[in-house]
Amino acid sequence: MNSAVKRTAAPLRQEVVGALRRAIVSGEFAPGQRLVESVLCDKFAVSRTVIREVLRQLEAEGLVIIVPNRGPEVATLTIKEAENLYEVRRALESLAGSLFAERATEEQCSKLVECLSDVKMAMGSDDPDRKLEVKDQYYAVLLDGAGNDEISKLLNLVNARTQVLRMYSLSSENRGPHTVAEISRITAAAALDRDPDEARIACEDHVRSAANAALREMKRAIAK
Repeated sequence: MNSAVKRTAAPLRQEVVGALRRAIVSGEFAPGQRLVESVLCDKFAVSRTVIREVLRQLEAEGLVIIVPNRGPEVATLTIKEAENLYEVRRALESLAGSLFAERATEEQCSKLVECLSDVKMAMGSDDPDRKLEVKDQYYAVLLDGAGNDEISKLLNLVNARTQVLRMYSLSSENRGPHTVAEISRITAAAALDRDPDEARIACEDHVRSAANAALREMKRAIAK
């Protein structure tokens, strides 16, 4: 099936990067699967030059690896690598939550509360892409209110590598209600009570819970 990317004002390469990234995260391209340039050219209706640039960017993000004598393929995370990434994410997100409680404007606090409503609605649906989208929107507001661009840059790198793990987490049985409860706790601490310590702990607990769910599903997938 041809998945020609819809042209917009954004650079074509970035459109294809986003489309291929989504295909990898959704499992359309499985970990370890070869990424054949000619196939990708047909799928996205772009040139080999564009595909090579896209693959280089996704390699830098850790989603693609270049295997000698084989070429590009979807990166495969080990359990240990996944655990390490979640440790880093826990540290960064907890710092962001604490800083948000200290620094966010009233407008940013209101936006975080609004995003919580979107999270609640999405978690009650069967649309995994929507779940990821609203979580990303929520964290965009949280990071903006934290007022530290370096945290955002580092988290973007970590999240690029853990996108597939996030799908594992969200697909875990009964994870939705737990996610809502955890995000609600973060919002109350950071945006309503303006309590940096509680916001930090709430963020740590959320990432720890998400990690446990994702790693459990990852181990099940490996065992199959």
